[in-house]
Amino acid sequence: MKRLHLALSLVSLILASSALADSWKPAPGPLMTKWAKDVNPAAPLPEYPRPQLVRKDWLNLNGLWNYSLTDSSITTPGKYDGQILVPFPYESALSGVGKPCVPDQRIWCQRKFTVPAEWNKSGKSSPTEPSGSQRIMLHFGAVNYHTLVRVNGQLIGDHKGGYDEFSFDITEHLKPGENDLEVGAWNPVAAGVNDAQVLGKQRIKPGGIFYTAASGIWQTVWLEPVPELVGVQSLKITPNVDAGEVEILVFTPKIGVSLVEVYDGETKIGGFNEQSIPLALAEKIGSDRKHTVAIPNAKLWTPETPHLYTIKVKTTVGPWTDIVTSYFAMRKISLGKDEQGQNRILLNNKFVFQRGVLDQGYWPDGLYTAPTDEALRYDLEVTKQLGFNMSRKHAKVEPERWYYWADKLGVLVWQDMPQMFGHGKDGTLSDSAKQQFETEWREEIAQFYNHPSIVVWTTFNEGWGQHATPEVVALTRKLDPTRLVNNASGWTDQNVGDIHDTHAYPTPKCELPSATRASVCGEFGGLGMRVDGHMWSKGAWGYQGVYATAYPLTKKYQALQKEAWKLSAERGMSAFVYTQLTDVEEESNGLLTYDRAIIKPDIATTTAANEGKFLPLPPDPNPFILATSMDEPMLWSYSFDQPAADWFKPEFTAKGWLSGPGVFGNEVGNVGTPWKSPDIYLLREFLLPETIPAKLTLHVLHDENAEIYLNGVLAAKVEKFVGTYVPLPVSDEAMRALKPGKNSIAVHCHQTIGGQSIDMGISETK
Repeated sequence: MKRLHLALSLVSLILASSALADSWKPAPGPLMTKWAKDVNPAAPLPEYPRPQLVRKDWLNLNGLWNYSLTDSSITTPGKYDGQILVPFPYESALSGVGKPCVPDQRIWCQRKFTVPAEWNKSGKSSPTEPSGSQRIMLHFGAVNYHTLVRVNGQLIGDHKGGYDEFSFDITEHLKPGENDLEVGAWNPVAAGVNDAQVLGKQRIKPGGIFYTAASGIWQTVWLEPVPELVGVQSLKITPNVDAGEVEILVFTPKIGVSLVEVYDGETKIGGFNEQSIPLALAEKIGSDRKHTVAIPNAKLWTPETPHLYTIKVKTTVGPWTDIVTSYFAMRKISLGKDEQGQNRILLNNKFVFQRGVLDQGYWPDGLYTAPTDEALRYDLEVTKQLGFNMSRKHAKVEPERWYYWADKLGVLVWQDMPQMFGHGKDGTLSDSAKQQFETEWREEIAQFYNHPSIVVWTTFNEGWGQHATPEVVALTRKLDPTRLVNNASGWTDQNVGDIHDTHAYPTPKCELPSATRASVCGEFGGLGMRVDGHMWSKGAWGYQGVYATAYPLTKKYQALQKEAWKLSAERGMSAFVYTQLTDVEEESNGLLTYDRAIIKPDIATTTAANEGKFLPLPPDPNPFILATSMDEPMLWSYSFDQPAADWFKPEFTAKGWLSGPGVFGNEVGNVGTPWKSPDIYLLREFLLPETIPAKLTLHVLHDENAEIYLNGVLAAKVEKFVGTYVPLPVSDEAMRALKPGKNSIAVHCHQTIGGQSIDMGISETK
């Protein structure tokens, strides 16, 4: 009978899953990843969400919820009139909604749930009775941004912050059988509205280096039974490589007995039996208790050998027990002198050149949320595949499983505090905004303290929301003295912390190490390349233009890496961060396309360059017929004065014209020749082979309107402006005017307002 019951339950689950699959589909979106097809609406992201503190019993609440919108000030939901797939943001395709953000409205999500009967271990009629031994905890991985939570119609609490986990004890609000859960999230996407907000790169109107907002629930929601008096609230794990031991603190609601065991694989190597300490008491009085376990012949964690040890904890108060598992690594990060007496970043007391890539953590179909755990893991796998050993997690905090994979796969992590935006008119932050920033930063450090992959905390980026830098750095060191602190990545260094971080595009640069700090290049590169069929939008943007093919991209990437390794050898640079891992929306400067389908540069050459080995390059399979000035300045004849009427024809003689290198412009592009007048006229010659290509492509950087002529025939006409090189087909009429041997190109660009620039090249259309 029991087997029959289980079989019927399985059939019911399959049928329910099928019904859900039929009722849900992704919203239309510009681009999807290959993992989108693997999203199961009955159980999206089913993996246990908290690998650093694992219990056997839990209930995943991800799936299809009802949703509605109300004014942001409303604390009760309206009528539910649609469905949303949790935990994908409201604006994402995978949510099934995929609509523009609603910064003035609260997004309400609702579902039913039933507490499993086996969680009732109190002997009472219901696990919800106050005297019961179990408490039912409702956990949220992260919600953007201000969250209200209601259970069975009662408001049980709220939370402000878009990147940290939070929980509620909902035991007293439950009833036997089915319960109702409602979550209301308001994401103001503040940029001068109300007060400043920690929001990273989310924007109401995305563009350039800012991206689509990710509102509402965006990490796993789940239930968990926790023993009332003895449930482990947290662990604090601190390895000491020099002493060959690890310190483990166990925090519980009440003082009880904790049995802690440490394993290397299946082999027990140590442990202790001690009193645990209430977390609230530890925060109030401080804890100087040292529960240490010796780790003989410790296997050190490195990117090459990411060895992890297992922790098993059993806590007891009277008849009640709690059992959790966790893990740690023997890993040390510090500053120290190299053979030349320069300060370097050391890993396990040895200098390891940290070769990093900037990772924004955005997905075209899920925005803040990866479609699957396999997708989340892939980004770290490809980071290592390409020869990087470090990832700078930029302007975002990831779900804990991302850090778990970094721990397990061996990727060093530099973790940003997401930027706070929304200054007042005088450029200052309010006291309340500063306090909220500190609150969220404290939560971030506490939540991820145990992850060995994280080696650097970055408090500010490029002055965005930067304030009280020495005080924030001091707080960071107090909260976590085991890691290095990067006070400001780029531009606004305040001479505090452990690192002086320089941003330079495209070529890397760095300062010399000082007596107290190491030197790094926290951003460089930004080489762009379009890959048709894998683009978020028609436009494409890169810090140094957009390459047409993989060969010149690979060649330039290799050249930049030579400079980075040279800086390490000659100027004592400890680390670099290349911008960036993937394309993101309009940004096309990723090594991978936004959908992760294509690795743009040659993999072998790129991997070798990241590891300091520079392979000989084969000939360019598709060389430019007329090169742009993106990499090397190309000479043109030019005039700022209106020339004769036949100036664009091949027989015209440019007598009296000037000669200069591109790019021609004023503060836009890689300017080789200043141009500040309303108009500029350009002339240049190029050669074609005996067999003229069937089609040619122009690669044009223009700000603003331009006409382009080949042998006196209009080849293309562009309007307004672009921030990078865009591919344009040569007109059929201009193609017919081409001939073997010498040909001419003539360009007129007209400027009306703002910055200005003009440059172009020609390649064969492949």
